[in-house]
Amino acid sequence: MYYIRFLVLAQEEHTLNKEEIALIGYVIFALLLLSTMIILFFVTFQKRKNKLLLEQIEQQKRFDEEISRTQSEIQEQTLKHVGWELHDNVGQLLAYANMQLKMVTSKAPEDLKAKLEDASLSVKESLKEVRSLSKSLNNDVLLNMGFEESISNELSRLKRMKFSSAELSVKGNTKTIEDKKHEIILFRILQEFFSNSVKYSEAEVINVTLDYHENQLVITASDNGKGFDINTSEKGSGLINMKSRAELINATYDLQTEPNDGVTLTIKYPL
Repeated sequence: MYYIRFLVLAQEEHTLNKEEIALIGYVIFALLLLSTMIILFFVTFQKRKNKLLLEQIEQQKRFDEEISRTQSEIQEQTLKHVGWELHDNVGQLLAYANMQLKMVTSKAPEDLKAKLEDASLSVKESLKEVRSLSKSLNNDVLLNMGFEESISNELSRLKRMKFSSAELSVKGNTKTIEDKKHEIILFRILQEFFSNSVKYSEAEVINVTLDYHENQLVITASDNGKGFDINTSEKGSGLINMKSRAELINATYDLQTEPNDGVTLTIKYPL
């Protein structure tokens, strides 16, 4: 009798242990399932968060590019208008003034003719300068002239105005810049460099090299002016404009300068 009761108790204890093991198993499975769900939720959330951040960055980049493009277009329209005004109004006034001076010179006394001829020559040179400047401001004229001729025209104007030497050299086989807007932007970057050289460099020589490679055009512009410390110098709108314009057309921009060692600008444009 005692033996039978012992067997019953042992069987009940064995059943209880199996139930406890099963319960523990269920708990562990539930915890694993919950942990997996939490991890999956966290990973999914993180992916969506990263995707949203990337989309925001891309949207900001497109917005900045659109702003730069709009600013560039506004500047081009303004420059075109100024170019027209110079050519049509100021140019005509100078041409009329030169014609009047010639008429006066033909009737003036001999002692005044030399001075009037000098004045006429100055007006004639001013007219030439105005016409050359109007060409460099009007993007339609620039496109008709072509990239290299536009640079040559600008360098000739600078040589008459300030520099003892302003030369363009071309290396490699000339290749056409397919996007004409990019051609205008590259020219405007060079114009900004020329403008800075005129205003700040105290240079006497300025050179531009167009080096055509298979897949890129390397543009180098340099002057022999006083230069500056690029690390400590405050970056003006000119330097910022050059860099932002280069980025707008996927060109690399590099400006190298040191005090008393001139300035060299290198632009690498993918063809």
